[in-house]
Amino acid sequence: MNIQKQLLQPQEIEVFYVIPTIRSYFAKYMKEQGKSQKEISQLLHIRESTVSNYVNSKRAAKIEFSENIRKEVKNSSERIKDKWDLLRETQRLLSLIRYSNELCSIHKKLANIPDGCTLEKTGCI
Repeated sequence: MNIQKQLLQPQEIEVFYVIPTIRSYFAKYMKEQGKSQKEISQLLHIRESTVSNYVNSKRAAKIEFSENIRKEVKNSSERIKDKWDLLRETQRLLSLIRYSNELCSIHKKLANIPDGCTLEKTGCI
């Protein structure tokens, strides 16, 4: 069966794929830092069961970030101590993903975008 990809906006890619993947990496890196599942869930404002799914790659496992982005997520995970840090670091990472063209790569893999798609044509940035 040939399933055709939908045309998704870059923001939909961020909401459905990128943000969950950022959270997943946060959870994994925080676990590596020795934080408990309960502590991670409190820091990320998500359920403990969601942390478990992230850590065990049962959720948000459809995309993978480049090594550079993963390093940045790891650095961010070490700075998160409260909800302000979480908001600030998530927004910093989203900007980095947009401006590094990583969002474009992810978008092209997951959505039916027009041929010749560029940042200038779509106005993504």
